[in-house]
Amino acid sequence: MSAPWLVGQLDGPQGALAAALDELRDLIARKPATRKAGDSARTPAASGIDLIADRFSLSPFERDLLLLCAGVELDAGFAEAVRVAGGPPSFGFALATLPGAHWSAITPTGPLRYWRLIDFATGQPVTTASIRIDERILHFVAGVSHLDERLQGLVRAAPSPDQLTEAHARLAKRIAALWASADARQEPWPAVQLIGDPDAGGLAVAASACAAHGLGLNLIRAADLPAGASERTGFERLWSREAALSDSALLVEISDADPPETLRAAAAFAAASRAVTLVASREPLRAEGKPLPRFDIAKPDRGEQIVLWRKALGETAARRETEIERVVSHFDLGPAAIVTASALAETQPLWDACRDQSRGRLDDLAQRIEPAAEWEDLVLPRAEADILREIVANVRQRSRIYDHWGFAGKSGRGLGVSALFAGASGTGKTLAAEIMSRELELDLFRIDLSQVVNKYIGETEKNLRRVFDAAEAAGAVLLFDEADALFGKRGEVKDSHDRYANLEVSYLLQRMECYRGLAILTTNLPQAIDPAFKRRLRFIVQFPFPDLAERAEIWRKAFPPAAPTQGLEIDQLARLNVPGGNIRNIALGAAFIAADAGSPVTMDHVRRAARAEYAKIGRTMTGAELVGWTST
Repeated sequence: MSAPWLVGQLDGPQGALAAALDELRDLIARKPATRKAGDSARTPAASGIDLIADRFSLSPFERDLLLLCAGVELDAGFAEAVRVAGGPPSFGFALATLPGAHWSAITPTGPLRYWRLIDFATGQPVTTASIRIDERILHFVAGVSHLDERLQGLVRAAPSPDQLTEAHARLAKRIAALWASADARQEPWPAVQLIGDPDAGGLAVAASACAAHGLGLNLIRAADLPAGASERTGFERLWSREAALSDSALLVEISDADPPETLRAAAAFAAASRAVTLVASREPLRAEGKPLPRFDIAKPDRGEQIVLWRKALGETAARRETEIERVVSHFDLGPAAIVTASALAETQPLWDACRDQSRGRLDDLAQRIEPAAEWEDLVLPRAEADILREIVANVRQRSRIYDHWGFAGKSGRGLGVSALFAGASGTGKTLAAEIMSRELELDLFRIDLSQVVNKYIGETEKNLRRVFDAAEAAGAVLLFDEADALFGKRGEVKDSHDRYANLEVSYLLQRMECYRGLAILTTNLPQAIDPAFKRRLRFIVQFPFPDLAERAEIWRKAFPPAAPTQGLEIDQLARLNVPGGNIRNIALGAAFIAADAGSPVTMDHVRRAARAEYAKIGRTMTGAELVGWTST
């Protein structure tokens, strides 16, 4: 092995290489490392090679070996000097030409190979295999920084942070202080969990905590993390290298829909990562062998939301105070949603902007119904109709009662408006919900409880939590169809499944009590409802089967004014012993039959449509219903 201390004292090719290497050091030293827009450099004056040497603890020999590989790529003259001296670069070549050479520089655990700063040609002995610098590292040495192409499509830069409330600013300072404390003890910075609603403001908290330490913030979805342990280790090493080069932290975003294996992968990644890591999720993770400090991110309260609205609306806020008060009383938006809705409000009413911004998450969980009906379309006894209007008044005045009159301070329970609509199919339960949501100018979402209920323990509560959490932001009217699908499970506890079934019911009622909006349960089997549940509901509305006079009224409203009719006998039609939902189906069917025949709707068209409707519900028209009906 050549004596490396002779380098620089020799004449000939090796002496020329030593001189070229000195020139290359000077050239590279004049190329300060650059970073992506938004990144904050802790040592902005350092060259790329110096920063790499510092961040990855390279020895002088390892630094020169990396510089040797870079020079071959960056400078044709230097590449020629290496060729003349016996190159291309290999470890044997470096041992013979660079000072301070040591064998440990190319061990798998050494920084050059561990961090994949260099690559060896395959199929050759280690000492003679040609060495190349990793492309990402080469660009960094040359003064150009970009996200490693192997991370593109997975990792993305965080958007500009939203406004911070005072509470969130305090949380960010606590996280920054935790990292500073670890730094003072010369310990790795712990990964932290940000627990809360995705719209609560966790991203802004994370960005603020990182900025306090001069770090940029990047994001990755938990679902994009490798599931296998080996692949995840490779990804973690690649990202930790990237984080060191760009002074960045990584926020892992966990979705409500992520399966358990994704949660386990996220926890394992956070526990193993050597870069600054944060995890944002609704529920805390458990990482084996390493605690992950938890910080709860609560949504801004009503007062904080008003402040955020005023800041976001800027100069227009003063003249929109009434609108701000109104939207805050019904919608529960986080900082990001408030900023977006404020921008949308430049071209539409603030109320509509809030509805558009908040409905997205519920669209994935339930069916949104576009209400078109009005009070005049609903035929109910006076007492039941009055209860429905009282429910609307409760929702409309909830902010005044709970916030301004102080009733919310007494208890966090019972703030919602919950109602049970009981009656046979077609008696107007869904129609009533449509009318009420239109009156309140709120979205109506129908949730089929038979689809929400899950046979696996704990999954029903998870599904319900997702629905209610999403609905909180939208202030939506929730319509739970077939409530007996859940209530019917209540009974004597014979095994663990019975016990959990009862817990599911209790959880639903608890969330309904705390939900600040309107939640409506419907059932065709009111007798299946436990009396204990009825006491916890604010309103119970019976939708009776319509009598003869009520059916006549429904028939009068069944055909729009624009629909051509001829000779319809309302009293005769009212003898059809079906509720309003079936009456509307018959009227619509008759209209199609008449339109196809090119004539107005007649009694014969209604009769044909009625027979089809009766067949659909498994009934036969009786003689009493057909008395006096003219047949053609």
